[in-house]
Amino acid sequence: MKEIRENLKLILKTLPEKPGVYRFLDDKGTVIYVGKAKRLKRRVSSYFNKEHDSAKVRMLVTKIRDIQTTVVDTEWEALLLENSMIKQFKPHYNILLKDDKSYPWIAITKEDFPRIFSTRNPNPSQMHLYGPYSSVKQMNVLLDTINSMFQLRNCKRLVQNDRPCIQHQLKKCAAPCCGLISQEAYQKDIRKIQDIIKGNRKEVINQLKEEMMRYADNLEFEKAKEIKSRIEILENFVVKSIVVSPTMTNMDVFGMEEENDCAYISFMRIIDGAIVQAQIIEINNKMDLSKEDLLWAGMLEIKEKLGNLFATILVPFMPTIEAEGWEFQVPQRGDKRKLVELAERNAHFYLLEKKKRQDLVNPERRSQRVLQALQTALGMKVLPRHIECFDNSNTQGDDPVAAMVCFLDGKPAKKEYRHYLIKTVVGANDFASMEEVVYRRYHRLLEEEKPLPDLVVIDGGKGQLTSAYKSLCDLNIQNRVMLIGIAERLEDIYKYGDEYPTYIDKKSEAQKLLQYVRDEVHRFGITHHRNRRSKTSIASVLDDIPGIGPVLKKKLLTKFKSVAKIRQASLTEIAETIGPQKAQILKQHLELTSAK
Repeated sequence: MKEIRENLKLILKTLPEKPGVYRFLDDKGTVIYVGKAKRLKRRVSSYFNKEHDSAKVRMLVTKIRDIQTTVVDTEWEALLLENSMIKQFKPHYNILLKDDKSYPWIAITKEDFPRIFSTRNPNPSQMHLYGPYSSVKQMNVLLDTINSMFQLRNCKRLVQNDRPCIQHQLKKCAAPCCGLISQEAYQKDIRKIQDIIKGNRKEVINQLKEEMMRYADNLEFEKAKEIKSRIEILENFVVKSIVVSPTMTNMDVFGMEEENDCAYISFMRIIDGAIVQAQIIEINNKMDLSKEDLLWAGMLEIKEKLGNLFATILVPFMPTIEAEGWEFQVPQRGDKRKLVELAERNAHFYLLEKKKRQDLVNPERRSQRVLQALQTALGMKVLPRHIECFDNSNTQGDDPVAAMVCFLDGKPAKKEYRHYLIKTVVGANDFASMEEVVYRRYHRLLEEEKPLPDLVVIDGGKGQLTSAYKSLCDLNIQNRVMLIGIAERLEDIYKYGDEYPTYIDKKSEAQKLLQYVRDEVHRFGITHHRNRRSKTSIASVLDDIPGIGPVLKKKLLTKFKSVAKIRQASLTEIAETIGPQKAQILKQHLELTSAK
């Protein structure tokens, strides 16, 4: 191992301070990582001369046994070479671009008389491919438009015949099998179709108009009418396209969304003021790459699929690398800014739809994902599968009670919910009440040898949190559970001993789970407290009346439902339930209490 490290030290000393690409190899000589650098010596040396926060980077460094480099002239060339080498070597620690086979493509076969159709199994050796299309509906509308304009064959094998089939009679096929259209004329239509798919529809419309006028000048009115119908179909399709602005043309737009170890790069192509193509690239970010590196990965993947990008590219932030032939713009307002926001929304909605699909296939997956997010946000060593939350409730010191709710795997476990009557605290003292119920709960669990929760949530600020922590210390379990508090006003999350709150995105699934737990303990505690207040108020009125015992009280409440309705009832109505003598006593007592 020492010899290996010495070998790497020698390599690092001789690296140039120039742009280039570096490759890390393992003990088997396999390329495990490819990276680019503006200064090779500085970038590669950084892997070995500092502590890394990322566990993935630390693991990568332990596996490096050799380093190879390629020097280039510019950072842009380094980026292109890096992208090429990642696809060539497929290193374990590099980003993983999701295969787009699930998306449909428009295919035009490489034949003398080509067919056109949609496919999810693209074969570049046998067909020209256009796409992929994230919207099947948009692709089908385009194919329907093309089939309405041109008479293309759809039979899989072209066999010479004497008589054309029914497709020709329906004017859906030009019948190349019978020699009714030349290869040159057929290919001319195919070129128009390719232009339409690429978005060059105005050019095609202009060509068709010229053809129509030539036929009209030659008095070939039937052919001129046929061309006119094609123009109308295509113009109607253009109207149906998503028009963003007639002044914007020939530009590409990118947006992005990140979550955990994945990034989603959204692409839109704008031609003649309309969105003619849209796609999402999903990237598995294995090495905690920067936003710029992820954006470049998505842009180069799109470039490879389309052949090239337009010279004008709208992006959410300005890349530091200067790309030859590309002008990047970060619009701050107007239609261009709206386009970037639209691309970002598409990436966001793609992520949401992906989560929904995963949750439908595997409902437990969402719970696992949310718990992992909460574990990461709180810096927990274990997954918070078992969460318990406490809340106090009292009315000006009367009827102090507390509630505890339990969540298992992110879901309420209502059989484990508990109510507590405060026994040792006099008056309204939330801190002492919290200390009591937390102690009682976990003292009992320890006695019964039941598992402790992974996470204890206190509904309250630092005071309640400190009281709960004291109880955990008294039981010597303060290091066995994670304890946090939720401050009511700003819903900030506090850990015991921390001066500042722990940051959790207010819109994140982890924060929403904590809010759900807190709201559930509120609901459970308040409902119980209201029931106790109601029972206490009823008991305090009827229990003080001489001669009205539990049996008569039950009869009265069964019939009249409440003390208020008993007050409103006549003496006769009450007498029918408990007799005239007791009714008289009850009525007089209620009138006296009302007067007070």
